[in-house]
Amino acid sequence: MFRLLLISTGGTIEKTYDELAGVMTNHVSVLDVMIGSLDLRGVTITRQALMNKDSLDMTSQDHQDIAEAAFQGAQDSDGIVIVHGTDRLAVTGETIWKRWSQPNAPHKPVVLTGAMRPYEMRRTDAVQNLTESLIAAQILPPGVFVVMHNKVLAFPGVTKDLNNGTFVKISTQQPAA
Repeated sequence: MFRLLLISTGGTIEKTYDELAGVMTNHVSVLDVMIGSLDLRGVTITRQALMNKDSLDMTSQDHQDIAEAAFQGAQDSDGIVIVHGTDRLAVTGETIWKRWSQPNAPHKPVVLTGAMRPYEMRRTDAVQNLTESLIAAQILPPGVFVVMHNKVLAFPGVTKDLNNGTFVKISTQQPAA
């Protein structure tokens, strides 16, 4: 059995429609519904609901808390998937990557994912991104990655492409002097 830790932090993927207020909010998680719809043979998932925030509302302490939860959770898991809002996902990914670069870091894959459109919308990318991430966490080498839209990108140097609504890799190398 592959032991997977699924850390939820909120974001668009988990937003639900609040009909009284007429807005999409992060009040309840829909991850259990998504996971329940998948055939996950050979995988044991432990869910950790760390927070339920729009990533634009995250603080630097929130990013540190997510990195710490991944670090601690790696002790009892074979891989980690973090469901996160896309606006600040790259910040959290870089924070985890810095933590994973330390000598005592666990040798496990950490996969961050989210969605550009909430699960409750008809044209959502939530289920695809979650499914891809669950598979990626089982086959990727140790490191920190974002998995969305049929792409796997390794940190550092990942950023959100606002024009295309996805993530891209940017160069992290310094130009030669």
